[in-house]
Amino acid sequence: MINPTRREAIQAAAASVVTLAAARAHAAEAPAVEMPPIDYGRSFICSTAPFNAVRFWVESRTRIIDSQSNTSTDYYQCASCKSENTFAERDLFMKDNYDFLPILGKDRWLVFRRTVRLSDRYRTIKTTAEMWGEPILKLVDAQEVTVLDTWEQIRDATAAALPLVTQTEIANAESGLRAIIECPTKTMNISLEKGLYQVDTGPVAFPDLASRRDLEIECLSLAFVAFNAPDFADFVIEQPTRVSEETGPDCQVYHYSNPVSFAAKNRVLALGRL
Repeated sequence: MINPTRREAIQAAAASVVTLAAARAHAAEAPAVEMPPIDYGRSFICSTAPFNAVRFWVESRTRIIDSQSNTSTDYYQCASCKSENTFAERDLFMKDNYDFLPILGKDRWLVFRRTVRLSDRYRTIKTTAEMWGEPILKLVDAQEVTVLDTWEQIRDATAAALPLVTQTEIANAESGLRAIIECPTKTMNISLEKGLYQVDTGPVAFPDLASRRDLEIECLSLAFVAFNAPDFADFVIEQPTRVSEETGPDCQVYHYSNPVSFAAKNRVLALGRL
């Protein structure tokens, strides 16, 4: 006869084997993702400057992969804010205001300042030491990821209010560069009649992969991405844009314009299980 202590030990061991087998089976069922997504609701970049230990919310990530050197670099696009008189007693927003959006990659910040008029300060690149000191990446990996392979899965995950993240992969064979653009899905369109979905999200850090640059971060622009199929993606990129034909070529503002389309590999991921 087995005593209670031994019986409990055997039952516990058997339960652990079943649990481990179930975990392995679930892991085997989940398709592999080259770049596991981060949890965008809890991911930030913090600075270390005494004058302003600023914290930026990470809004998208672009990984550029160099097939020649077999290396990759991640660029983190942070949320936009407005120009401000930081820590002033009053009048906290600058009178001649502009949008301020930073992107961090390696040891440099690319900052976009979108003023009401075209400006030579629209794009500036400085080292981290010149800006807010050594950055601290407070990135949280998504704990449970479900790859949504069908429209039905995308429909159900959308209806279930699961956080969605998309990855759009583009490449240029001539330059040997490839990129994965990852962002949380802010707008998901679902057509129950047509059985279609459509992602519309931005801004993201869009990389121009047509040529190599000494400073790779220079290839990035701000864009919105849209797709409704796994094999192509459309982008609309922020750039100087004429206000109207009547105003002439000199009257321009920064605007998302001139849509372009690329062959792509799109993935829709749910943070959680259906």
